Amino acid sequence: MSTEQNHQANTEQEVDATYNENAQAEAETTDAAQESSQEQASLSPEQQEIEQLKQQADEHYQRLLRAQADFDNFRRRTRQEKEEFAKYASLKVVEQLLPVVDNFERALAAGKDSNDYDALLKGVDMIFRQLDQVLAAEGLKPMEAVGQPFNPEYHQAIMQVESDEHEEGIVVEELQKGYLLKDKVLRPAMVKVSS
Repeated sequence: MSTEQNHQANTEQEVDATYNENAQAEAETTDAAQESSQEQASLSPEQQEIEQLKQQADEHYQRLLRAQADFDNFRRRTRQEKEEFAKYASLKVVEQLLPVVDNFERALAAGKDSNDYDALLKGVDMIFRQLDQVLAAEGLKPMEAVGQPFNPEYHQAIMQVESDEHEEGIVVEELQKGYLLKDKVLRPAMVKVSS
């Protein structure tokens, strides 16, 4: 049985349990009201009013208990849905990466059988482009660092070098690419900065 079917079955069981509790509480309230109306015939008007107010208070209390049970069920269901979402959040990306993995396996198998390194290089390049497309579709973008002013939010300076071509504080070389995921820095670029 799938997770979604389990979740639906659990939800239906919770609704049935809540419905049964509500029906039982309403039946008890109705029985109490009938007994109360028989007792009220022999009571004074003040006592009848007190009994009526007690009955109303009991009904309100029962409604409160039912509403609280419904809210607890809702909260538990919401928590389960959040946990399930977090557990399978990467499902879409992993599905998109599976063809890339398949192509790498094919390339490795072909590389063992043949000594045509140009074809292997071309195949690996095609797989890299495929991987790059999947990541770009998810919002991953490489940073353009060389020639840009040094920004500590986007760049990690490894060293400073003297440069006649660039003014001070300009990135002159990128040692490791930096990446943005949508608008957030995923990894700052490791760079050399002019001094």
